[in-house]
Amino acid sequence: MTQPRYTDLVNTLPSTVPFVGPEEQERSRGAPFRARLGANESLFGPSPAAVRAMQAEVLEIWKYGDPSSHELRHELATQMGARPENILVGEGIDGILGNLVRLLIGPGDAVVTSDGAYPTFNYHVAGFGGDLHKVTYVDDREDPAALFARAREVDAKLVYLANPDNPMGTWHSGAAIVAALDDLPDGCLLLLDEAYVEFAPDGTAAQISADDPRVIRMRTFSKAYGMAGARIGYAIGAVDLIRSFDKIRNHFGMNRVAQAGALAAVRDGAWLTHVQDQVAEARARITAIAAENGLSALPSATNFVAVDCGADGAFATRVLEELVARGVFVRKPAVTPQDRCIRISCGRPQDMDVLAEVLPEALAAARA
Repeated sequence: MTQPRYTDLVNTLPSTVPFVGPEEQERSRGAPFRARLGANESLFGPSPAAVRAMQAEVLEIWKYGDPSSHELRHELATQMGARPENILVGEGIDGILGNLVRLLIGPGDAVVTSDGAYPTFNYHVAGFGGDLHKVTYVDDREDPAALFARAREVDAKLVYLANPDNPMGTWHSGAAIVAALDDLPDGCLLLLDEAYVEFAPDGTAAQISADDPRVIRMRTFSKAYGMAGARIGYAIGAVDLIRSFDKIRNHFGMNRVAQAGALAAVRDGAWLTHVQDQVAEARARITAIAAENGLSALPSATNFVAVDCGADGAFATRVLEELVARGVFVRKPAVTPQDRCIRISCGRPQDMDVLAEVLPEALAAARA
């Protein structure tokens, strides 16, 4: 019997899924979760204006989406102080990440990231044969100086840095990122993942010109805008770089319903402010629940909180498993010493009530 003839590279790769979805976990446990607090989705939902726009656009679903995302790019450019030519819309940050790696990285090319940072980026690098180099976190934060120093050592073509960070929720000031750019080696591009920047304190977003050839920034509608299922995000970068994506991207990959929703969402500043307020309240509630149970929460600039379980990674894993067994979906960092924590997404008051009820039971079972 004949078999597909996979590439040599594919034959070397493991079958990897960066994240096991909550739906798969619900099927495995035979019951739905009582509180879905693991994927950093917005339990507060999308803008009502975005919902109305998407409902109306369903009637036009027989059409392909606008391959240039013209209206959305122009609106984003206005809000970002850039030109439409500086903006790329794509299938979430994950889709844009994959295309960026495809543009820049071939077998053996050096790429630098933090050990324990966003694993989907690593997945894309491996898929194109890149040579991934990792540096450690410092005080639960990614270290731009160490990242850029390693990039110089290995002649990296690409460096990944998330600000604010996932999975720890920590952050650097935008001014610190800008200052660190002086040490980025020539010929190396900084991929600055700003998926959570709408939740961060003022001054966190780096004030970098859209035309700066050293940096590409990425943002999403999955977090603050509550549209994770729509799969839409965008990148801001120099015109030549953004134009280069046209060589390899799926020009009809954008769902027109998602495009309509994103356009309405980005225009609804009042809803964004509402969500930001709700997230701030939920962060405070998670911090309080952790303290009530003798745990400490890391300061967070995101829509989740990393909670230090006070022991090692094995204990934190037991806490996570006991929470899941009781119907609370959470995740945790995978690399020591960050793996001493569990990561809890912000939720509605009723979700926080479930967490408050279940966490003492989970801790007792984990300790037993």
